[in-house]
Amino acid sequence: MRRPHAREENSGVRGLPPLAACALLLLGAAAPVPASAPAPAAPAAFEASQSDPRAISVADLVMQSLGGARAWEATRYIHFAFAVEKAGKRLAYRTHLWDRYQGRLRYENRGKDGKSLVVLLDLTTRHGSAYREGTKLGESTAKPLLEEAYEAWINDTYWLLMPYKMKDPGVHLQYAGEETRGGATYDRVLLSFDAVGLTPKDRYWADINRTTHLMDRWSYILQDDPPQAPPAAWEWKGWRRFGGILLAPEKVAVGKDGVRITHPILEVPSSVPDAAFERPDPLPEHLAP
Repeated sequence: MRRPHAREENSGVRGLPPLAACALLLLGAAAPVPASAPAPAAPAAFEASQSDPRAISVADLVMQSLGGARAWEATRYIHFAFAVEKAGKRLAYRTHLWDRYQGRLRYENRGKDGKSLVVLLDLTTRHGSAYREGTKLGESTAKPLLEEAYEAWINDTYWLLMPYKMKDPGVHLQYAGEETRGGATYDRVLLSFDAVGLTPKDRYWADINRTTHLMDRWSYILQDDPPQAPPAAWEWKGWRRFGGILLAPEKVAVGKDGVRITHPILEVPSSVPDAAFERPDPLPEHLAP
């Protein structure tokens, strides 16, 4: 899947690395966009005048329930795994250690040959280094792996953090009515986008629980979906506190039995050694205190 959206963390376009494309295609996602394609510049700030005031109020309540803007701004490090499962079988698994303040990423995956891959990437310049089984790779071999890491980070952080990004630059919010489901009432907010990223015609609907002010479901139609395609819907489950913020460790596809995305590693460390972003040495299993 591809996110149409950019902000100060350089999350320009929601891409999908080739290793994971087959997995998310099973989930109804579109094909990946080549990382080499240029992305338009993002607006500098969220433009409230271009959004529905009621939708903005709902988004503000969401941020408060997640821990508040101050807690989000104080969150420097996020360490998480992104796993795709179908009928109990794992189709994709990769990890990210992200320094939001300095734009540093440590990305880990395994190739088709089962060998370990570590990418140390500067998210601003997209320069970095790649290591297979601890051995540094040459520039030409590393380049597609750097692109893979960047695209995976774009995709996976949106699956983890979308409710924090409802008022990012280039986002337009529209109140899309209320819905009652399973005894709960939801305020629906439609997210559309300026000429931001490579897929600005993507649309997302966030179903916000009127009692908890948390997003219990999102639905989306991607710009490359067939005409008249119905939205794909996912439940966001298990909201709980990590550090100073709330995160949902599980997303379950609606109407597709056994398809889910989980975050088997999910933590918000208060500190991370610089070496984690500079050397491919193995990390401890848990970084958070």
